[in-house]
Amino acid sequence: MKKMLLVVLALFATVGHAAPRIEHWIAPSGAKVYFVETHVLPILDVSVDFAAGTVFGPADKTGVAGLTRALLDAGAGDLDEEHISAKLVDLGARMSGSADADRAGMSLRTLSSKTERDAALELLRTVLSAPTFPESVLTREKARTIAGIREADTRPDSIAAKRFAAAIYPGHAYGASATVESVERIGRDDLVAFHRDNYAARRAVVSIIGDVSRAEAEAIAQRLTEALPPGKPDATIPPIAWPARATMKVAHPATQSHIHIGAPAISRNDPDYYALLLGNYVLGGGGFVSRLMQEVREKRGYAYSVYSYFAPRKLAGPFEIGLQTKREQATDAIKVVEEVLAKFLAEGPTAKELAAAKKNLVDGLALRIDSNAKILGYLSSIGFYGLPLTYLDDFPAKIDAVTVDQVKAAFARHVKPEHLVTVIVAAD
Repeated sequence: MKKMLLVVLALFATVGHAAPRIEHWIAPSGAKVYFVETHVLPILDVSVDFAAGTVFGPADKTGVAGLTRALLDAGAGDLDEEHISAKLVDLGARMSGSADADRAGMSLRTLSSKTERDAALELLRTVLSAPTFPESVLTREKARTIAGIREADTRPDSIAAKRFAAAIYPGHAYGASATVESVERIGRDDLVAFHRDNYAARRAVVSIIGDVSRAEAEAIAQRLTEALPPGKPDATIPPIAWPARATMKVAHPATQSHIHIGAPAISRNDPDYYALLLGNYVLGGGGFVSRLMQEVREKRGYAYSVYSYFAPRKLAGPFEIGLQTKREQATDAIKVVEEVLAKFLAEGPTAKELAAAKKNLVDGLALRIDSNAKILGYLSSIGFYGLPLTYLDDFPAKIDAVTVDQVKAAFARHVKPEHLVTVIVAAD
């Protein structure tokens, strides 16, 4: 029995590491399509993402991208939000949306049986191509958004995040946050215009995984995108101006200082991605085994948690180190963080640390692609950021090939001390 269990576990591990086969084509509408065919479950997952993130909104109306996305399913065609919700319940389907700095879109999970599938996809098509942006719903959502902003602007964590983004992206949309004033300026016409300009087929990435054939997937992608507006001719993002090294202290009565240290660092398709991913695991992304956690928490007890990460975007996304500590020891905690970072930049990881990071990232890949929903996320990222179709297949080898010297060189290129900004909220 024990021997049989070991065989089953070994088989699971082998299958778990096998990346799905991704097919890609351009639909007649101009949308980019990424497809994985799997008939294990009678389920279809679809997402449609657009270059329609906050970076594409008017500077004086920050928040329009998020409100546009939020109101897509608040009314479309001849359906109001209650009818849309009721249809989803009747079909046993689930629709959701998301928006970030670069992109925005909708996703759908439905049964793959033809009746339910066709009805759910038609609903998604209507939501994407014919939103009505009801004035009453916009008024409600603006009020909710403004209330959320006012509440967030009292919290030290939210204040720190906003100040940090603005400081590392001076004058750039990546650093902008919605304010009470910017949201109050948004009207229904702004949502209509933002949708018309940005929710276009040629700015769309359609990701499909599930129980359909290639021919059916082709028809689905075209059906979802053929009625979208023509949109703007391109989706360019203004270049980033790197910040000068600085420290910002923000008064707040909190007993804990909220600290962010970082700068713009890396775009998603940069070849240094793998080296930075591994190096960051050693520096501050590996939980209790990371250097920052060992030095700041374990040895000195300055913080319950300290972390670092890279967040790649179309343009250079941020590198950030973050922690909270008692305000009277903030200066000492920051000194330790700076010493750890300086040593890492000078020496890179040890061979032992790098080997442990490689094992963690490669062994964890199976868990990151163990469901259709997770694979759908990879499909949309691969399509939106123009990554190779073999990205998941290549990942273990790319990670394994990274050397200590490559990590050190990548950090030197992307984490430059002369651009690091430190923001401290609740500072003495």
